[in-house]
Amino acid sequence: MNRCVVFAYHNVGYRCLSVLLDRELEVALVVTHEDDPRENRWFESVAELARLNGIPVITPEDPNVPEVVTQVASLRPDFIFSFYYRKMLKEALLAVPARGALNMHGSLLPKYRGRVPVNWAIIKGEQETGASLHYMEIKPDAGDLVDQQAVPILRDDTALEVFQKVTWAAELVLHRSLPLLLEGRAPRIPLDLKQGNYCGGRRPEDGRIDWSAHAAQIHNLIRAVAPPYPGAFTTVAGRTLRIYGSRLADGAVRHPAQAPCLYLEDDTLYADCIDGRRLRILSFEIDAAAGTTAELFAKFGTQTLKLGEES
Repeated sequence: MNRCVVFAYHNVGYRCLSVLLDRELEVALVVTHEDDPRENRWFESVAELARLNGIPVITPEDPNVPEVVTQVASLRPDFIFSFYYRKMLKEALLAVPARGALNMHGSLLPKYRGRVPVNWAIIKGEQETGASLHYMEIKPDAGDLVDQQAVPILRDDTALEVFQKVTWAAELVLHRSLPLLLEGRAPRIPLDLKQGNYCGGRRPEDGRIDWSAHAAQIHNLIRAVAPPYPGAFTTVAGRTLRIYGSRLADGAVRHPAQAPCLYLEDDTLYADCIDGRRLRILSFEIDAAAGTTAELFAKFGTQTLKLGEES
């Protein structure tokens, strides 16, 4: 039986570990993360799945410390798998498995290497993304490709909806690639890194809306950071407005001279943008409190509200 050590977290980690268990690989150890109490944990627990199946679990702050490398090496794994594990595995760990170390990445490599690839793909207006299984090297997301699966990004998909598709794609890719890996017949396709790009992590403050952008770009940002992520935000009359859902609306802007601005029309909230298009605002909070459009305009008492101004 092939033995492996799995570094995993999040839903992709949960589903990919499930595939290994279904195919009856010997999972000798699971390395995962302690949940951060400051993070909105909306995803499945890899640690709980491992313990349910009697697999030892460790949660080191740094997986590359000598004690962890020694522990992993002592298990003599054929493979190391990394499924949405948040730390880079360095050379000492990558050298341990007899048959290779492989990672599942949430994009169609070589595009969107690096952090939060699903969010970036939506922000950039991509119409598809996917999951890629590849061999790990010291350079992140750069090793030979084994297989990948594309999924569509629809015009109004949120990051959560796309991530659910990517999770399915990751499960499918691993399920169909695993027999080839175990038989030693899996392809190794070099990645042309010049055809892709590398993306950094995002912080909650990166959700501030730039109202000098076009309506479609603003819509992409809103859906890319919609809950369970922190949400896109702006200022209205000096107050923080978080926008959690939007749609590109039909028809031209109603207040071109005042754009960007917010207004109520037929009990619906709209934002006029500078490119002559408008957004329908589906849900929002003002000063961290949910409210209705009627309450918003009753509070500020104006026909149009300027967007993005601090006061």
